[in-house]
Amino acid sequence: MTAPGEDSADGSPAAESGGTRRQDTGEPQRDTAERQPRSTPDGPPPRRATDSGDGEGWMPFVRDLVVSLLAVALFGSYLFAISGVWPPLVAVESGSMNPNMEREDLVFVMENERFTPAEATGETGVVTAQTGRETGYSQFGGYGDVIVFTPDGDPNRTPVIHRAKLWVEEGENWCDRANEEYLGNSNACEEAPHAGFITKGDANGQYDQVRGISEPVKPEWVVGTAEVQVPYLGWFRLQLQ
Repeated sequence: MTAPGEDSADGSPAAESGGTRRQDTGEPQRDTAERQPRSTPDGPPPRRATDSGDGEGWMPFVRDLVVSLLAVALFGSYLFAISGVWPPLVAVESGSMNPNMEREDLVFVMENERFTPAEATGETGVVTAQTGRETGYSQFGGYGDVIVFTPDGDPNRTPVIHRAKLWVEEGENWCDRANEEYLGNSNACEEAPHAGFITKGDANGQYDQVRGISEPVKPEWVVGTAEVQVPYLGWFRLQLQ
């Protein structure tokens, strides 16, 4: 033990009496100022940029949209593979087929020659109302097939969905086979310009050939036969036209 004011035996100065002895570790002491965060001249130090996730907000929407479009494309391809007609779904635009088909119904159409019924006229794949009455074949509340056809074969005209009533041959006078009620005062039945189907809307009072909608419908003008209808779903398709 050393007395106050005296040096220790190893030559180092002794701490003053009553004070706390500090042990010299031999390591230099850092200045307190060096341990404080430094500021840039313009403010606090810049923070490291992080991904806020804003870029991911629209990704689920895009993914869902792509998946939905692919699903629609696959469904459309599947229907086309079955029907052989594009588009395989048509919307009823008028009430000419009431009450068996109504406006805004969506109708699935199949290529008429794909599955030919035994009652069909030749190789057309279409069964007329006249034949259906004799054999009991019926579709959509009436005898015979309902067909979709292009009037006079003109691709610029809107296709018509009406019932095939009877088949006539070129030059045939088909007045005796027609229903006089649907002829009116017309002589359109006296001589068919070519072979084809006589058609009529279920709600219409005259044949399409009497009304001037189309000449007898040639088989190549037939888009297909109506197979299934879904009420009201045609509204969406009509809005896109």
